[in-house]
Amino acid sequence: MGTPSIIPRRDKTTFIQESHMQRLTAYLTRLFATEALMLFGVVSFLLWLVSCLRAFDVVSVKGQGLLTLAWQSLLTMPPLVLAFMYVCVGIGMARALQALQDNHELHIVHTVRGVGALLRAAAMVCVASVGFVLLFSNFVEPYAARQLSALSASVAADLVSSSLKPGRVTQVAPGVLLLIGGRSEDGELTDFFADDRRDPKTRRTYLAEAATISRNSTGFVLELRNGSIQYTEGANRFSEISFGRYDIGVERLTQPLAAADGYWARNSVSMISEALQTGVWAPEVIERLIARLTEGLRVVGICILVLAISGFPSGKRARIAVPMEAIVLVIAFIERGISSYSPLGPATGSGLMIAAGGVLLFVKLRTRQVSGSVGLAA
Repeated sequence: MGTPSIIPRRDKTTFIQESHMQRLTAYLTRLFATEALMLFGVVSFLLWLVSCLRAFDVVSVKGQGLLTLAWQSLLTMPPLVLAFMYVCVGIGMARALQALQDNHELHIVHTVRGVGALLRAAAMVCVASVGFVLLFSNFVEPYAARQLSALSASVAADLVSSSLKPGRVTQVAPGVLLLIGGRSEDGELTDFFADDRRDPKTRRTYLAEAATISRNSTGFVLELRNGSIQYTEGANRFSEISFGRYDIGVERLTQPLAAADGYWARNSVSMISEALQTGVWAPEVIERLIARLTEGLRVVGICILVLAISGFPSGKRARIAVPMEAIVLVIAFIERGISSYSPLGPATGSGLMIAAGGVLLFVKLRTRQVSGSVGLAA
């Protein structure tokens, strides 16, 4: 029989401590993630319902079904998700830390030297949230934009080809009005009129004796025959172009003008691959990539700042208790304002959050380390 191995007492104690720290890290990670996911789910569902209510004219005016309404509202969600996702992560972490503070668990974490577990849990939630946000900004949002463009073009094509009634003005998009004089048995539209006022600087008016809707490899096309395009610019400058036939993509009459840069519906991998092949990095591509990467920096900044503010127990009680959720919302509002107006680019606000949170976290960790050393010496 072999001699049983004897684990040294010091190694056994270290093993038990490491096991406890791993459990503590898993517990805190689960707590942070649960709060963030619950808040994210509730906000997403409410915003989707609001989007459905706002788009109800799809059913009442454009004659589409409820499933189309629900799908179209869902496709508009990715930009909203990017706008509030990092706020949900920040509020979720703040609520979890506040709960730990209220039931004195946060004091216990610091007493048993579990700050490392707290930092690891926050880092794990932060990394997972950054990955989720970057997936949305670089791939999901462009895919949803392409699908929404195709759906809008399909709805508009159906509206133009079958739902437009002679003599009735119909709005197919904000700022775009259509009017037809009649409809033949084969679906051809007569006396076609379209007024596009989306651009405040230029007003476009399309006039044609006849129009038909067709579909090619790029999508739905509106074929205008025997007509003219009238341009009205500032100071009542007027110009007119006559044509025998003019083809215009239906999506050009249904999509916002801001989406016409050609990059909003392309994922980042395709843009980077094209730039590497051609050797040309267009300013629009760089700007779009920076804007998408900035979404991940916002998550990092809000996580560090919330951890620095709420991750350390305090016996002081403020005379007027300010909810941490409100503080997170104010921080997000200030960050958006700085990023929108800063000449340094959209990453300015998130960079300031990371810097401020990093400095505050470093100061609190140093203060705690010094106080712990003093306590041991005493």
